Amino acid sequence: MEKNTLISCRNVTMNYEKKTAVEDVSFDICKGDYLCIVGENGSGKSTLMKGLLGLMKITSGSIDYKGIKQNEIGYLPQQTVVQRDFPASVYEVVLSGCLNQNGIRPFFSHKQKEKALKNMQLLGISDIAKKTYRDLSGGQQQRVLLARALCATRCLLILDEPVTGLDPVVTAEMYSIIKHLNSHGITVIMVSHDIPGAVKYGTHILHMGKTLQFFGAVEEYMKTDIYLKMTGSTNN
Repeated sequence: MEKNTLISCRNVTMNYEKKTAVEDVSFDICKGDYLCIVGENGSGKSTLMKGLLGLMKITSGSIDYKGIKQNEIGYLPQQTVVQRDFPASVYEVVLSGCLNQNGIRPFFSHKQKEKALKNMQLLGISDIAKKTYRDLSGGQQQRVLLARALCATRCLLILDEPVTGLDPVVTAEMYSIIKHLNSHGITVIMVSHDIPGAVKYGTHILHMGKTLQFFGAVEEYMKTDIYLKMTGSTNN
């Protein structure tokens, strides 16, 4: 329903390095969705995500923010080696998620500090608040960055390959945490190569191939030829 729509994309086309990376894509993101954007390498997943975040301009079409402002979206990017070696404390990294809300104000409010502590507790990292971020395990670092992303938003997270490089146990933990957040009112958009994980935890699938290959409920996606081909499954 219209009143539940957070973001509406209509006929979005985007170029990357002078080539069309996303072509004529339309879909809506509604409150409570757990949307997984999947597809092969070069299919336009990351370009579309950057368009939603305002990190790249769209060539044509429109992206309308109906229930949220662009700077109120929590974003968990893929980590780089430099980011993994960040020398700040866990608490400082999490609190930095509030920066977009500060405008010209050079300090954090008591309310923002409380929000950071609450999100650290939610992610189970309160006990490592004073530890240096670069000394943490990969799974701990992802929890810290997820808590940071939560500080930037009240209702929408965009996650870029959040389980890449994590071992199977930590991967399962991350998926469980993300699903828990979704079940408590946080809308999730996740870019992923992990189609089995996407259909297990997501509510909706957007399958990219430069153009839109599929958009809809997970249950419908699992009946499609494109899903069967990508997973090697058979439709019994």
